[in-house]
Amino acid sequence: MLRRIGQRDFDFSRQVAIMAVINRTPDSFYDKGATFALNRAVQSALRAGDIGADWVDIGGVPFGRGPAVSTAEEIDRVVPVVDAIAAARPELVISVDTNSAEVAAAAIAAGAAVINDTSGLGDPRMAEVLAGSDAHVVITHSVGPPRAEKPPAHFDDVVGEVRGFLVERMARAEAAGVPRSRLIVDPGHDLDKNTLHSLEITRRIDELADLGAPLLVAVSNKDFIGESIDRPQGERLAGSLAAMTACILGGARIVRMHDIAETVDAVRMTEAILGMREPARLEHNRHPTHNV
Repeated sequence: MLRRIGQRDFDFSRQVAIMAVINRTPDSFYDKGATFALNRAVQSALRAGDIGADWVDIGGVPFGRGPAVSTAEEIDRVVPVVDAIAAARPELVISVDTNSAEVAAAAIAAGAAVINDTSGLGDPRMAEVLAGSDAHVVITHSVGPPRAEKPPAHFDDVVGEVRGFLVERMARAEAAGVPRSRLIVDPGHDLDKNTLHSLEITRRIDELADLGAPLLVAVSNKDFIGESIDRPQGERLAGSLAAMTACILGGARIVRMHDIAETVDAVRMTEAILGMREPARLEHNRHPTHNV
């Protein structure tokens, strides 16, 4: 499964791509605004690339409940970060996490190669904007509008319903002129789902890996991990890496994570176990005159 995304080539039959989360928000659930300042956001993105991230995902509005953010403000938050990263590290894939077609258009013009749409093309104009560009899109499953109070999550078969949603939204994108070669899918762990739903998706992730598009998972520091192992935010790294690894073993090929150094090691080890990557070196129990 070969993909040219931005200026980087990916062979998803032989590698897992690492996406670093960069929050240009004052109220992100994970870092509580640590990278809200423009220089902090840019520095964090460049640092992620230095330690092994393949791309960086810039978000200006969290998905969860909170005050409304205007389109103009969202553009002011994300576009300067995209501009700075594109100028400094053109080989880094840049994605922008937005549900707004207007924000997506501005981000693509500034150098974003991917739009990470957690509403799954909820904006009627999103597919049109994408069709008129060369950008990839991450189509994510969620229910209803972001930032809004919603009723308790309910699914008769969460994996079946997520799969059906993704198939329908992929067809909608293709009908609008976005080729399948630019589609990525994400089951949306914790997005309008409870912990049992997210665990079921993780357990059955292989049922979503055959849709004809690379499968992205965003499990890092999510509440389903905290509730599963009884750990507060800030103490979920081991659980996050375990959930990520389970997803890779089930077919996920893009992982959206916060702790990049640890993620790189876990991903490289998983690739080696799967036979996708040669070990960095071979010394243990090898006689210098033997080949095996």
